Amino acid sequence: MSNIIKRYYIGQPNELQILNGISLTVHEGEFVAIVGASGSGKSTLMNMIGALDKPTEGSYLLNGVDVSKLSDKQLSEIRNKEIGFVFQTFNLISRTNALKNVEMPMLYAGVSRKERSKRAMELLEMVEMEDRYTHKPNELSGGQKQRVAIARAMANDPSIILADEPTGALDSKTGRMVMDIFHKLHKKEGKTVVLITHSPELASETERIITISDGSIISDTGYKGNAPAKEVSAE
Repeated sequence: MSNIIKRYYIGQPNELQILNGISLTVHEGEFVAIVGASGSGKSTLMNMIGALDKPTEGSYLLNGVDVSKLSDKQLSEIRNKEIGFVFQTFNLISRTNALKNVEMPMLYAGVSRKERSKRAMELLEMVEMEDRYTHKPNELSGGQKQRVAIARAMANDPSIILADEPTGALDSKTGRMVMDIFHKLHKKEGKTVVLITHSPELASETERIITISDGSIISDTGYKGNAPAKEVSAE
């Protein structure tokens, strides 16, 4: 992304600029942490990376596509196919079981019922939740819900896993289990993982730490790998 500026209430007396010309490249296969205090702009930056919102100015390329120029429908398709979201609050559908929750992104992508069910079960096995596939969210612990959420994030084999404070609602032991799954996705599945966190301890587990304050990047430990031909987010 290049020179990303985000303003709200444009043209009004209370106009507010949250992001101040951020330029950032995340390479395919990186494990990156974006760190900042509350109000730093990291959540707004996450919304840009996740195509949940569009910048006021600047450009954002995701696998060669300028996301900032897409329609709402095209943005929805990008989010469904290219980005897997994991939130602090899990965001599972309460009335459906774990298997159906994992199937949901594939349903929107037009995957057949048989293939949806097969892949959802494989993903639940990957996060060691195959024995809970008939359970609804209210029958699961916080850690179990988050593992289901990670399986769901992987449903359409996305380019990026975007995790927003994924251990924030969990105890330390359960949080450790969840972080181990992210390491597994990164190392064994080759996924690009972007972790949004306020925790220096969690950030220290990643390959690269980007620190944001007052809507600007104040430090970036830098990319240490060999840049592949394809980049997830390019200037």
